[in-house]
Amino acid sequence: MNTIGGDVLTGLNKAVDMAEKDYRGLVISNEGQNFSAGANVGMIFMMAVEQEFDELDFAIRAFQNTTMRLRHSSIPVVVAPHGLTLGGGCEICLHADKVIANAETYMGLVEFGVGLIPGGGGTKEFTKRLAEELHDGDIRTNQMRNRFLTVGQAKVSTSGEEAFELGYMRRGIDEIAVSREHQISQAKDACKLMADKGYTQPAKDKFKVLGKEALGIVYVGAHSMKSGKYISEHDQLISEKLGFVMCGGDLSKITEVSEQYVLDLERKAFLELCMERKTLERMQSLIQSGKILRN
Repeated sequence: MNTIGGDVLTGLNKAVDMAEKDYRGLVISNEGQNFSAGANVGMIFMMAVEQEFDELDFAIRAFQNTTMRLRHSSIPVVVAPHGLTLGGGCEICLHADKVIANAETYMGLVEFGVGLIPGGGGTKEFTKRLAEELHDGDIRTNQMRNRFLTVGQAKVSTSGEEAFELGYMRRGIDEIAVSREHQISQAKDACKLMADKGYTQPAKDKFKVLGKEALGIVYVGAHSMKSGKYISEHDQLISEKLGFVMCGGDLSKITEVSEQYVLDLERKAFLELCMERKTLERMQSLIQSGKILRN
């Protein structure tokens, strides 16, 4: 399933090092049945059970640093996913300059199902993309709600095309490769074209978060869903932590923040959820039976 652990992160950083030194760009893909089913849940579970939270914090930082390295490298980075592209695999795609996805790509941030939020930069990236979408006169909280529910309901695209509808891919930037056989060559061509046009290393971005304007709606919505027995008490807790990160915390007004500010909130929420017994029960269920536990 090509799960992501320390070796994969080391390999990605080494690939960026080599590409920046000797090549014009980097294409990330593989020839397995699936691109990646996400981070190694078993590893996270073991560290959480053993209460090795410093080590877990280090692992989350390493993942975040890797995705941000892909985002801010001095060469174009193109990701060519196929099959299952879940959790951490999706987060790698979210931080690429361009995604060339196979038509049969099932992409999604699915961490909610194991009692967590995306911790490798996915929550940050969805927050950033929300800020980039908003225009004067928009009903901001409605668009925030749509982005929030994509993550909070662990929505997975049924195709590469639907990944655009869910916000995992960007129209006008990312593309679909109908042929699996020619996908990597299409990704290489796209990467070389960006280099030929004079690729510029992206600067560290700042973007606006909504603060309490949207956070109150998240909390009220989660409480209402719990009261109506549509979600469990633990689902409510995860929803509130996800909303807290996506709103930039309890800021009193719309505020411009750095990517690192949101990454820090994301990592803190991820670690706090790893300390919850019900999150551990969900991870254990997935590891032992392959089934998602709703507790």
